[in-house]
Amino acid sequence: MVKVGEGMIVIVDYGMGNLRSVEKGFLRVGYSAMVSSSAKDIENAKGIVLPGVGAFGDCIRNLEKLGLIEVIKEGIYGGKWFLGICLGYQVLFEESEEFVRTRGMGIFKGRVKRFEAEMRDEEGGFLKVPHIGWNQVEVVKAHPIFEGIESGDYFYFVHSYYVEPMDKELILTTTDYGVRFASGIASKNVIAFQFHPEKSQSKGLVLLKNFAKLVYDKG
Repeated sequence: MVKVGEGMIVIVDYGMGNLRSVEKGFLRVGYSAMVSSSAKDIENAKGIVLPGVGAFGDCIRNLEKLGLIEVIKEGIYGGKWFLGICLGYQVLFEESEEFVRTRGMGIFKGRVKRFEAEMRDEEGGFLKVPHIGWNQVEVVKAHPIFEGIESGDYFYFVHSYYVEPMDKELILTTTDYGVRFASGIASKNVIAFQFHPEKSQSKGLVLLKNFAKLVYDKG
């Protein structure tokens, strides 16, 4: 197990998200991670995890107040492995239409859109928003993050908004919920998902382990 101080995975604490659940997930698969709101810790991290639930605007404001946006961007541009989860995925893009248009970190071009109010499934039944529960994730390109995971496996979602990347080459996974949306992206050292690995039982733990292997074994 990697010990504190050796250059760790840092889970960014900005006041929103299931931070301890993510930390415990890494511990369960044999890897240490630390939860921190310190820019210095993130600067010294070997890998960065940005989880989150809640409002897009609150996320950006909290990150700005803590002075963390630039250090996260520097880590990404510097080649550190990065994992975005749910809101931590959405804020990588240019803007969200949540409430009022809000600027994101702008790592990638694209926007965050709200599900339509009256979507239907294949049988004609109404789909509830927010999208809460288990849904299939279709893998559209190979990536080591999915070692031991099959395309079509189920992961746990909680969200009312979805990402629409401008560059379709970013898309790693798709999911169908009234509309087929990009439930995951990958680009070089950046991986991000709309679903919650830390809530997705065995498959989610496999994904967290695969990320930790990228950080510690290939980083």
